[in-house]
Amino acid sequence: MIQPAYLQKGDTIAIIATARKVSREEIQPSVDFFESCGWNVTFGKHLFSEENQFAGSDEQRASDLQVALDDKHIKAIVIARGGYGTVRLMPSIDFNQFKQYPKWVIGYSDVTVLHNAIHQHGVATLHATMPINFTKNMEATRSLADALCGHSLELTAEPNSLNRLGNNKGLLVGGNLSILYALSGTTCDLDTKNKILFIEDLDEYLYHIDRMMMQLKLSGKLSQLAGLVVGGMTEMKDNTIPFGKDAKQIIWDAVKDYNYPVFFDLPAGHIDRNLALYLGKEVELMISEEGTKLKFI
Repeated sequence: MIQPAYLQKGDTIAIIATARKVSREEIQPSVDFFESCGWNVTFGKHLFSEENQFAGSDEQRASDLQVALDDKHIKAIVIARGGYGTVRLMPSIDFNQFKQYPKWVIGYSDVTVLHNAIHQHGVATLHATMPINFTKNMEATRSLADALCGHSLELTAEPNSLNRLGNNKGLLVGGNLSILYALSGTTCDLDTKNKILFIEDLDEYLYHIDRMMMQLKLSGKLSQLAGLVVGGMTEMKDNTIPFGKDAKQIIWDAVKDYNYPVFFDLPAGHIDRNLALYLGKEVELMISEEGTKLKFI
């Protein structure tokens, strides 16, 4: 994977919206923070446009994304918020210029579409908090800044009885489980062979988590992993007749027959402590009875 350059003072960050609409007031804290780090901030032309739930039409959102990808003076693209809508832009996006001037593309949740689309072109991305969330947890915000500056990233967690002990290395890939499931069979589909897969999700029915994990298993995406890392599985829902397992138990059931290390409770995803992760960069996964560590190499 090609790794974009880390940011220097004076570099320019573009804030755009590829999915749900956003207001100037909602993203102002992120502008203030980026400027306090010594970076310049520019907005997509249509950032505050509106069309129903979206930040403008598909054409407007795609135009902002394409301009930011192509502009060699922009060193990072931060997606303002998630929701739904990024996948609608993919048929019209051209990554040829971006590959000549790679830059960090940043976000999580619906931005999983972009992470996986960009990985098809051999460029690493950054799974991290977005401007809509900057007031929720300063540790997550500082983690994003540290990642953009190239500071060493190392995430740890307490032991979990579902963890499978072991050490391994591999490229970290993945993102939001629902998006990965939706991308199956598309040009943005995920290659998991010999990779460490990261998954997280929010507000899903437990039976749907099971359905998605079974799809990953039946499609062969779980059988040849170097490791599995599970972030926040937040605000899960159940039916009147209980499914009988929680989200973590469902995930464990899908991978119990394999022998790679499995890490639950990584501090990333739809949680306040959503720490930054480089996707498409090699990591070392270390799981012991004393605790768990994910270290970027």
